[in-house]
Amino acid sequence: MNQLNQMNRKRGKRLFLMLFPFMALTFLLSYLPLWGWVYAFFNYKPGLPIGRHNFVGWENFRVLAQDQYAVKDILRVLRNTFAMSLIGMATSWLPMAFAILLNEIKHLRYRKIVQTLTTIPNFVSWVLVFSVAYSMFSVDDGFINRLLIRLGIISEGIPFMSSGKHVWLTMWLWGTWKGLGWSAIMYIAALMSVDQELYEAAKVDGAGRFACIWHITIPSILPTYFVLLILSIASFLNSGMEQYLIFQNPMNRSWIEVLDLYIYNQGIAGINYSHSVAVGMLKSLVSITLLLLANRGSKLLREESIF
Repeated sequence: MNQLNQMNRKRGKRLFLMLFPFMALTFLLSYLPLWGWVYAFFNYKPGLPIGRHNFVGWENFRVLAQDQYAVKDILRVLRNTFAMSLIGMATSWLPMAFAILLNEIKHLRYRKIVQTLTTIPNFVSWVLVFSVAYSMFSVDDGFINRLLIRLGIISEGIPFMSSGKHVWLTMWLWGTWKGLGWSAIMYIAALMSVDQELYEAAKVDGAGRFACIWHITIPSILPTYFVLLILSIASFLNSGMEQYLIFQNPMNRSWIEVLDLYIYNQGIAGINYSHSVAVGMLKSLVSITLLLLANRGSKLLREESIF
């Protein structure tokens, strides 16, 4: 018995040493930066140490609740954030459906080609994506506008890039094109673990391809979908920034500015660090609350949770 305990201790130590580098990285990249929250309690201006600035306590948080212009801005960016996040959640089943379609391609070489071509856009920077979008849809030099004018359909260019109309839909389309193949990898991995004997037994009982998908494939990867859905609910306010930062302009800013971009514009571009840190703190607290509520709801409804 003692020998078994010693072996378990040695094995636990080895596992801990293997896990330690990742714990250290998590601390350095995720927890250590939380020290920056202290800026929310000072009237900070760049160029001087934090100790030489006036301590204002909860003043920056009071402004968020009482200043009518700040409240109006927050409501506007929350509208954009909620709209884009809800569109993303409503279409979160697309990577799962795409993975199922890939799985149904029996020609292995063709499947790999399709998977590779749909995954490559994830590694293309948003700067290059914007360059492609600009070359296609800009008012003066865009391929689409020039083609429509040459065909006589329109007399002047349509401001696809600068208009605030349908910006939520266009941002979702660009994001889906860029991340669909990459997001499907998780589901493809889950499909690899499905017992093939289930398909064979279903075919013996007379089930066709669609029956196998409906009764075997989808139920097998639904747990993966719900775990990712819970994580997406937790990051409901984290709509990202790079895409919207690249595509924003004075004409569409009121519709494309999400919460993360608002924090960047206020802090880095607007030199209002204390205000942006206060907004970021509230966003983090709301995200943690959403994660706990989503996890609790999953545990009550499905009797499964991520922790």
